[in-house]
Amino acid sequence: MTTLASVREGLVAWVARRAATRWVLGKIGSRALSLLPDRALVPLKRDGVVPVAELERMREAGAVHRIPVPFGLRVWLVTGQDEAKKVLSDTGAFSNDYARLGAAVGRIEQAPGGLGFADPPDHTRLRKLLSPEFTMRRLSRLVPRIDAIVTERLDAMEAADGPVDLVEEFALPIPSLTICELLGVPYEDRDRFQRLAAARFDLFGSAAGQALGAISESLSYMEEIVRRERRSPGDGLIGSIIRQHGDDVSDVELAGLADGVLTGGFDTTASMLALGAIVLLRDDAARAAMRDDDAATAPMVEELLRHLSVVQVAFPRFARHALQVGPQRIEEGDVVVVSLSAANREEVSDFDAGRPASSHLAFGYGAHRCVGAELARMELRAAYPALLRRFPHLRLADERPGFRAASIVHGVDKLLVHTR
Repeated sequence: MTTLASVREGLVAWVARRAATRWVLGKIGSRALSLLPDRALVPLKRDGVVPVAELERMREAGAVHRIPVPFGLRVWLVTGQDEAKKVLSDTGAFSNDYARLGAAVGRIEQAPGGLGFADPPDHTRLRKLLSPEFTMRRLSRLVPRIDAIVTERLDAMEAADGPVDLVEEFALPIPSLTICELLGVPYEDRDRFQRLAAARFDLFGSAAGQALGAISESLSYMEEIVRRERRSPGDGLIGSIIRQHGDDVSDVELAGLADGVLTGGFDTTASMLALGAIVLLRDDAARAAMRDDDAATAPMVEELLRHLSVVQVAFPRFARHALQVGPQRIEEGDVVVVSLSAANREEVSDFDAGRPASSHLAFGYGAHRCVGAELARMELRAAYPALLRRFPHLRLADERPGFRAASIVHGVDKLLVHTR
């Protein structure tokens, strides 16, 4: 029988770890979801590509809401844009350090580590290791490879008979192989790398146990790569950090950073590619502009990022002390979760293909803003126009694809399209 303590530990683990596909559900797995009231799951649900209407009603009713979580935990959902920016940017008032839960629930196994669950000064030090690898100058070396990957996937789609699964043939391989190139993963390992990358994200489905195993295997694999790079550093991100920082970064830290790049840049970009294609194929004007007008590509990608907000909620924050967020008083130790999808719809909700590029929270905000944002933009700007130009008659084979029911990263696991 599940004890109250183990249920509490599992629930807190869900709150703390499941952000951005990195929140490991721990020993009780997807059972944690069944313990939560429906209202608590509203930020994780969608109606097709857009959030459910209840989330919109919550945002219109106020900027901060208490989430009904059992066992006395105090969890708040932030839906207002200004309030979201305050929570995401104020590292003095809010902590991302998962270890801070220890005092409340006792020892918790497998601390996630990485940038997402680190506070300054550790976060600052680790981010400084990664940031130079994600400048536009450094990333520009990947442009030919990204274009080649996109072309390879379009060739494979063109050669296929009947409906093609856009997720399997296009949306998943592009970010997987791009990250493979970025990290310096050996070409002969790419099949294993892609398998691990794909398997780890099904934490709410029937393969939850396999996903947890894939996370563990992925970390072990990253440590293998780091040890290999120590002996002979290559030109990728791992080799570059080793050459520049040597013993200043441990194998475990570097493997965690590399795994974080995989976690943050694989499922998110894959989901954007698939969901963005759905939006474009349902909007003739947007489709034509993306296909024919190079100047429209960049602002439309930003509008898709804002509108879709595939990462629905940010990493949880823990209040370091009592403070006011909007109209609500947050107590020390409270958990605060920001709804990126709600905050991104405060100014405008519907997709507008001609809307000028504007700021949004799709990549987060503040010190923890996604370090790989520019890489994601590069992939999206290359993939969307190429897809629509290669297949001018591309259309959905199913107008109601199987969207994820409740997830941190929204997406669709299969998307059949006709290419002819």
